[in-house]
Amino acid sequence: IEERSTSFHFGMFSWVRQEQGGRNKEGEMYQTVTEGLQSLYTKKLLPLEETYLFHDFHSPALEAADFQSKPMVLLVGQYSTGKTTFIRYLLEQDFPGMRIGPEPTTDGFIAVMYGENEGVVPGNALVVDPKKPFRKLNAFGNAFLNRFICSQMPNQVLQSISIIDTPGILSGEKQRISRGYDFAEVLRWFGERVDRIILLFDAHKLDISDEFSEAIKALKGQDDKIRVVLNKADQVDTQQLMRVYGALMWSLGKVINTPEVVRVYLGSFWAKPLQNTENRRLFEAESQDLFRDVQSLPRNAALRKLNDLIKRARLAKVHAYIISYLKKEMPSLFGREKKKEELIMRLPEIYTILQREHHISPGDFPSVTKMQDMLQHYDFSKFPSLKVKLIESVDKMLATKIAVLMTMIRDEESKQPPAMVSGGAFEGSQDGPFGQGYGEGISAGADAEDWIVNRDKHRYDEIFYTLMPVNGKITGVNAKKEMMNSRLPNTVLGKIWKLADCDRDGMLDDEEFALAQHLIKIKLEGYELPTELPDHLVPPSHRKNPTADAMYNHTED
Repeated sequence: IEERSTSFHFGMFSWVRQEQGGRNKEGEMYQTVTEGLQSLYTKKLLPLEETYLFHDFHSPALEAADFQSKPMVLLVGQYSTGKTTFIRYLLEQDFPGMRIGPEPTTDGFIAVMYGENEGVVPGNALVVDPKKPFRKLNAFGNAFLNRFICSQMPNQVLQSISIIDTPGILSGEKQRISRGYDFAEVLRWFGERVDRIILLFDAHKLDISDEFSEAIKALKGQDDKIRVVLNKADQVDTQQLMRVYGALMWSLGKVINTPEVVRVYLGSFWAKPLQNTENRRLFEAESQDLFRDVQSLPRNAALRKLNDLIKRARLAKVHAYIISYLKKEMPSLFGREKKKEELIMRLPEIYTILQREHHISPGDFPSVTKMQDMLQHYDFSKFPSLKVKLIESVDKMLATKIAVLMTMIRDEESKQPPAMVSGGAFEGSQDGPFGQGYGEGISAGADAEDWIVNRDKHRYDEIFYTLMPVNGKITGVNAKKEMMNSRLPNTVLGKIWKLADCDRDGMLDDEEFALAQHLIKIKLEGYELPTELPDHLVPPSHRKNPTADAMYNHTED
């Protein structure tokens, strides 16, 4: 009995060890989040997917390369909106297989990836490479694979991200038929696997053609990954740009059905001079925002893969419920065909029944019409019935194991933050005199010999002497009246007062007052105020003179 009880205890503890998510069968911790995700997928989710034909209905099985690949950016847009030029702008060099022109030039998909040797790998060779995450594209057949290449080059940007260029989308019906493969389905496949989807628009070409509209709808469910770039925005003036932006938001609202507004970046994403320079500062700020967004992708890659795995698990569970319900409803002998037709017709009603029965939100269900089309080709009586164990295993994964991976992501980040995207256009713009705000706002005059406030001091002095200074200084009450004319909120004016009152005596002399007016001007121009006054803005009479200081301290002694 003693022997049996110890073995029971040992067995129990080994079970506990395994259950504390993060440990694999050997009882050791996963080395990385990626390894953990891959292990959870193959052990918990894949059996459910295989049992209920999930791969036939929704999405092919995930492979090791899907978990280990670098973050990917997918570019989608109508022809000649500057997709290929945009990639060239980011990389700051041409890539193999690149063609640019005003006519539709890119007629296939190009995966621009890092490789020691520059060159092009054709589609058929790509889909047999286990190191690349493209093996499942095999299903789209030769018509697609002949128009799919991987462009490899040793570029620093590509060490952190890969970029997928897509064919320029044309308007009209002809294009859809002549492609020879299901363009929207290929986009959906990429949409599920990439980290960022950038829709490119041209300021002169805002119409969303039928195929473009279908392409955007194929990305449904990936709304959190979508960003929009309004390219060539320098080719219109400010007034036209306002109208173009409004029209774009209106068009997008009809195609992307989300309650929140999609983020649109305005700019001219190529290395040519701006045609209209009046919005230069706006374009600079927008491109920096877009760069920051793309640079954050490696940092959020593990989180994105985790998020996509949760989405997939929820869909797989719902799919299992649908399939097993259809199986349960089938008669054992006669009238199968009739019953099948009836069940397909009743699918919306079946969705409602399953929602109530299993407490599932309506948003987790696949499209009814797509499901009805797919189901026509299957024999329901051959479907598997509900295997509760498989579903419980996925539920347990979602409830406990995922939480462990979340903490692992945070630990990994704190120990070794992932490298930001660098090189190409991500390099250089922040340093030197062309960084944001350099020589503007608060840093204006940093390189000048004279005090920059002197340039307008004669105007500020005129106001100063109307405020009745006593012994060369004005009180806070008098200064307040004048400063309030700027209409800036009190919190901002309070900060300006603190910065301008250099000797902290609660009053302002003519130089301090001029400084306050200069800071108000900076704030009104839209720049930020510093927490401490930079040396070049300190009024001359308040600057410390090292030699005088030394003499003063000496006499004190």
